[in-house]
Amino acid sequence: MGRPSLSSAAPCRRHALVLPDLRHGRSLRPVPRSQNVRMDALVRRVAPQVERLPVKLALTLPGGAHLGARDAQVSLAFTRWASLAAFATGRMGALASDVVEGRVRLEGPMRLVMQAAASLLPQPSPQRQAGAWTRTLARWRSLTLHTRQRDARQVRFHYDVSDAFYALWLDPRRVYSCAYFRPVAMTPRVKGACASRELADEGGALLAQAQEAKLEHICRKLMLRPGERFLDIGAGWGGLLLWAAQRHGVQAHGITLSRNQHAHVSRLIETQGLASQVRIDLMDYRDLDESSPYDKIASVGMFEHVGEARMPTYFAKIARLLRPGGLVMNHGITAGRIPPGRIDPGMGDFIERYIFPGGELLPACEVLRHLGHSGLEAVDVENLRPHYARTLWAWSDRLESRLDEARRALEAGMSPGDALKILRAYRLYLAGCAMAFERGWMSLHQVLATRPTGDMAYGVLPGAQSDYPFSRDHLYA
Repeated sequence: MGRPSLSSAAPCRRHALVLPDLRHGRSLRPVPRSQNVRMDALVRRVAPQVERLPVKLALTLPGGAHLGARDAQVSLAFTRWASLAAFATGRMGALASDVVEGRVRLEGPMRLVMQAAASLLPQPSPQRQAGAWTRTLARWRSLTLHTRQRDARQVRFHYDVSDAFYALWLDPRRVYSCAYFRPVAMTPRVKGACASRELADEGGALLAQAQEAKLEHICRKLMLRPGERFLDIGAGWGGLLLWAAQRHGVQAHGITLSRNQHAHVSRLIETQGLASQVRIDLMDYRDLDESSPYDKIASVGMFEHVGEARMPTYFAKIARLLRPGGLVMNHGITAGRIPPGRIDPGMGDFIERYIFPGGELLPACEVLRHLGHSGLEAVDVENLRPHYARTLWAWSDRLESRLDEARRALEAGMSPGDALKILRAYRLYLAGCAMAFERGWMSLHQVLATRPTGDMAYGVLPGAQSDYPFSRDHLYA
């Protein structure tokens, strides 16, 4: 498919590169003598940054001058000096927005792009305790972002982009959450920095295995039994819902706010003859009927959309939906040890604008605090952070190997200009999040919890008060 580019499909103009020579105070050729002094200082700042990068990088400056390696692996062409200033100061969120909007043309493999980006980022800012007024404003913002109506709009903004687009880079079951890779059985034979079709195809096969392993891992943790009532909050394209019903014999009920996902799962239920066993509803979790509690509940990749201010409501609702002694799995992204906002606040702005409006991440300790205050008891916590990094790279590689198909899939439902912006945004989002999970800026926790019965004699051990055996033997039997 040629060299990956975040520009339009038109062939890119090739430039002869001019190497910088700043040893004797010379400015770059062919920068005009009338160039603003401030811009010249900016170029002087950028030149050594480019030379220190672990990736061969070439820059085309707004005036047409060239800077960097002759045999570049990654290239950036700037149309505005403000974009070059974002590059120089490590404001990758602002630079990513300029790429999406076409103000910067980016070419090169996304894995190498992210290596360069990581090297340009500034050191994390010091951790500061937020003041009372700041906390009050944050809570007010979170509350206003997460009404029923806004949550529905925000979910559909992301998940209803195009089913055909998602199908190109997700696994065949369209499981859009962290996969579970087993080190020996799931090691790719093909390795490399570029997303070749061969690498992406093999990665797709491994991804499909890893997603099925994740689905089974969740079902085993929940100890699903035939005939149990199982609820999947945020059921996506139905991967877990159908797996639990077909492999474990549960009566499965899923909910989603995405119209596309609801329609897709409804078709699967009909074509696979599961109408008597599986149901999918288009509804908000807050509107679920509490009159008949569920034996087991899963929420996978959904609570990131709940909002910090709504977290007590979310876990309290789950506690009321779960029968005493039952089990719930909350699988979701958490803030890492160095949240991206401490490195570049613009990263959050980029995600908010182009990918996940209304998304909020909490540290795992805060998740456990909210869960405990709702009356649930955490009985098992697992961190799958590196698994999500690998999942995201697999998605990124698959998308990179199918860019023309992806653009056509998006153009089927929107203008070519909007389709190109979304494609650029998703390329940066998938690869950028892969880097963030690798570096510990974000994490992924599976928290298994129970609603204690209050009966000291209930369970396999005195005081267990639940179906949980307080052992992991059932996971590896």
